[in-house]
Amino acid sequence: MPVLSPFSSFFVFTCFFIVFFVTLNSSNCLDLTTNAKRRLRQISVNYYAKSCPQVEQLVGSITSQQFKEAPVSAPATIRLFFHDCFVEGCDASILLATQPGSKLLAEKDAEDNKDLRTEGFETITRAKALVESKCPGVVSCADILAIAARDFIHLSGGPNYLVKKGRWDGKISMATRVPYNLPHANSTVDQLIKLFSSKGLNIQDLVVLSGAHTIGFAHCKNFLDRIYNYKGTKQADPSIDPRLLKALKMSCPQVGGNADIVAPFDVTTPFVFDHAYYGNLQSKLGLLASDQGLFLDPRTKPIVQSLGQDKAKFFQAFSAAMDKMGSIGVKRGRRHGEKRKVCSMHM
Repeated sequence: MPVLSPFSSFFVFTCFFIVFFVTLNSSNCLDLTTNAKRRLRQISVNYYAKSCPQVEQLVGSITSQQFKEAPVSAPATIRLFFHDCFVEGCDASILLATQPGSKLLAEKDAEDNKDLRTEGFETITRAKALVESKCPGVVSCADILAIAARDFIHLSGGPNYLVKKGRWDGKISMATRVPYNLPHANSTVDQLIKLFSSKGLNIQDLVVLSGAHTIGFAHCKNFLDRIYNYKGTKQADPSIDPRLLKALKMSCPQVGGNADIVAPFDVTTPFVFDHAYYGNLQSKLGLLASDQGLFLDPRTKPIVQSLGQDKAKFFQAFSAAMDKMGSIGVKRGRRHGEKRKVCSMHM
């Protein structure tokens, strides 16, 4: 695929920094396995065909409006879905607010989730209110989040895939469960593979889902060590393009910088959901160490190269991986879940 030269990428990157200098996750257990499979069978594309047939249109009216009013809602909501699924499963536990007076913080208040943008939460709140007005007590917040994430992927230029529905909202939301369940900016490929494997996702899924970084932004604190003190060397990561490094240092000083400054994950097409992310990695233009590491590791490098050559292949793989991720930890029934009327509050 055609990739911008480092000089062009540096120019584009610098321009985006100027524009965005603003505030902007076994056999002896046969019964358990059978139950899990039964729950997964119960989520389906047509789950609300009788109870709320217009649910996708209702959510779509909100996501399309939100995309026009605040384009950052796209990466914000997609990231929200990832952070939700990886902690307690895809059960909207990320949307629950910490109970007033409680010493136990909810997921959204965990340190790793403090950078989640409000636009993502606002999108789900608006969509839920509209769905409740038409189909009260029927559609879960978890399903609305899954639908909205897909909508924003498509609105940004990505694939339009079918979303299975039938999830119930989870009852557990604990900040203490967040850190070890989410990938981090400096995660090694070994750590990423282990984490994704614990969620039932393989190496292919890891590389494909990382492609969501084709849109969105990261705050300076997520890559500050990479550009100033990589692995304690007091030097920059040698695997980063010098021009990208210069642009990052200009906008993110080692000390005293603006905590609200952000950089695009994809320096070439930061607002378009495409496969440029993989081309960037091959040109040493990955923003996070965890991104660039995918091209440096022999287990993941061939997948990066393959997806970078074929956008259609990436779109097909991404749709399948999102469906797979969307089935993590699905809750079913009142024993395990609930159908919240307000996504931030238990029933």
